[in-house]
Amino acid sequence: MTEFPFDAIGLDLDGTLLDTKADLAAAVNHALAEGGYDTVPAEKVEGLIGGGAKVMLARAIESQGGSMADEDFRPLYKTLLRYYSDHSAVHTKPFPGVIETLDALAARNVKLAVVTNKFESFAADILSQLGLADRFVTLIGGDSLGKDTDGNFRAKPAADPIHAAMERCGGQRFAFVGDSTYDVMAARAAGVPVIAAGYGYCDKPPQELGADAVIDRFDELIPALQALG
Repeated sequence: MTEFPFDAIGLDLDGTLLDTKADLAAAVNHALAEGGYDTVPAEKVEGLIGGGAKVMLARAIESQGGSMADEDFRPLYKTLLRYYSDHSAVHTKPFPGVIETLDALAARNVKLAVVTNKFESFAADILSQLGLADRFVTLIGGDSLGKDTDGNFRAKPAADPIHAAMERCGGQRFAFVGDSTYDVMAARAAGVPVIAAGYGYCDKPPQELGADAVIDRFDELIPALQALG
């Protein structure tokens, strides 16, 4: 077998590894209804995913022409988190080809990391419920690295979580896979190759995300990584 060009791979969660939109939509709609807003179809929620739950809810409210002061928004955000905590893996499942591809990467001794803007506790719980947690060397959530001097979480699109994943995996030859501008920007900031998951919840047309390659199915990942190498 030809030597694989990467010893570690970072993977986004929502829209890359897992199809989470139905459960996220249910949580967003629960919070919207609580606040007196119209609920939104799951396919519209898909376009709001990427920056974490707070950004997703704010975008859903803004899409209806609404805006809220922090003191009014915060209770709705907490309502979303409570609901999602109890219903995070009702419909969530891996995308087709994920299990087989993760197995094939493991067979090549490639270390795997999840780097997501979802809170670490939520991501860990979902991966555990789906029986996937043990496949990853590390999980870095949107809140895992704390906040910067401006009070913002050190999350994508910053390079920090990808640098942390590289350090924890101990791999110098690292690539990242994600489905949003947050993912591509973080990878670029970290100076690592990036592949766009074109089947995911892309906030731009996949070819416009600026990635080094685009895959239309997860089982195209290994050939894409080999081509990058």
